[in-house]
Amino acid sequence: MNKKSFKQRLDDFFKITLNGSSFKVEIIAGIATFLAMAYILTVNPSQILYGGASDFRWASIFIATAFGAIIGTLLMSLYAKMPLAQAPGMGLNSTLGGVIGGGVGAFAYSYSYSLANALLLVFISGVLFLVLSIIPIKKDKTTGKWITLREKIFDGMPNCIRRSIPVGIGLFIAFIGMQNAKIVVANPYTLVEFVDLTKIFTGHLTDSAGNLYGYTYALVALVSLITIAVLSHYKVKGAVIYGILIATVVAIPLKVADINILLGKTPGVTWKFWNSFKYYFSAKEGVFASAFKDGFKFPEGSFMTSLMLVITFCMIDMFDTMGTVVGCATNANLLDETGKPLNYNKIMVSDSVATVTGAVFGTSTVTTFVESGTGIAAGGKTGFASLITAILFFLSLFLLPLFAFIPSAAAAGALIYVGVLMMQNVKNVDFSTVKNAVPAFLTIAMMVLTYSITKGIGIGIISYVFINFICYIVDLIKYATSKNKEGLEKPCPNISIVTLVVFLLFVVYFIVPTII
Repeated sequence: MNKKSFKQRLDDFFKITLNGSSFKVEIIAGIATFLAMAYILTVNPSQILYGGASDFRWASIFIATAFGAIIGTLLMSLYAKMPLAQAPGMGLNSTLGGVIGGGVGAFAYSYSYSLANALLLVFISGVLFLVLSIIPIKKDKTTGKWITLREKIFDGMPNCIRRSIPVGIGLFIAFIGMQNAKIVVANPYTLVEFVDLTKIFTGHLTDSAGNLYGYTYALVALVSLITIAVLSHYKVKGAVIYGILIATVVAIPLKVADINILLGKTPGVTWKFWNSFKYYFSAKEGVFASAFKDGFKFPEGSFMTSLMLVITFCMIDMFDTMGTVVGCATNANLLDETGKPLNYNKIMVSDSVATVTGAVFGTSTVTTFVESGTGIAAGGKTGFASLITAILFFLSLFLLPLFAFIPSAAAAGALIYVGVLMMQNVKNVDFSTVKNAVPAFLTIAMMVLTYSITKGIGIGIISYVFINFICYIVDLIKYATSKNKEGLEKPCPNISIVTLVVFLLFVVYFIVPTII
């Protein structure tokens, strides 16, 4: 009997051939996902720490960010076996920064204890998340498998909401890309507007203050998007990677890509990785030890503030992950016969464990990134793609300037392209009845307009319950007052217990203030 080669064993473990993929495609997909989300390595420390790179803990938070991404993505790769990547989530990191900086609870968290307490809140939310992911509540009558509470929540979501999530995610990803590339910029009167391209004719790249004009970023993203689109049309493998790399080259003369980063002359970005590790593990200054050396002073400040922060962390992580996973799995056609993402429960366990370990290592809530869709657009279908992403995050610990050199504007073209692909799912949304159309539309639109997957899902659920409940009451009155009930069916509210519970949770989430 011939022994299988290492490559064959890898293929069997990840089911690469079985899923119609190849090692080359999976490697390209893993690289594409990393390049699309590598910005988090430098952005996350600056979001958590008000002082940015000038804060002595910046390098430590960078290390913690990489560790959180490595562990979370490895879990997705080896346990869930899905082409999904994890890292500390945007939005959640700024919330953590607010706690540390005293912006939450009217300075209820003192500076000396703030980091330890903030990380403890993240840790508790992760444990709660994990409990919801592993405790079985009933058996599936068809498969005989136990269903966890988080899986039950997914199953109980209205179909119109579930089908609209991938569409909303697609628009949301595209909007992130357009913002990163400054294609869409802030406007004091209309909130957003298109980049000012008239500056091209000035012949200058920067204004009088030395700041780059927005059109430079937009041009880089446009090169990335058009390159990806043309290469994809001709079915060139690695089109997304080529688009990002070609755009990076174009970004150099436009000064969007900064050579000083490669030379290690940018604050906080250095080739001397040993210095970063020294601070990280330092008992005096390090983030890793800070949550344990002084002891916790919990809850410092209002108990209700701490409770609402935990609920906020948990709610955002739960529904952001749910939305991202549904969107990416739908786009990759990695769904079971019921329309649920494959290995859904393992994905949720991976996500919650990553949050717990991320808090221990010293970073904000680790969650599944919508940028995973970039790798899926490049053809990724298995956990081998996320293994490549995890390896690149590990290498970033030692090669930070190299990865930081690739500008977010170059990756923005890939994000916009992913949005294009995910918009195809709009044909699956039921707009035939107003009761479904309005919640579906609000779910899609509000993800973009509120810049939050969670808020989009929440507004969709709340509108669904209100509309269906009011229609049910009206139909019930009409039924009760009808003189001839022959042939009439008694009205049904079409609101499951799970939907009602989720509705109540979102009402609390939206209405109850974080600071109490």
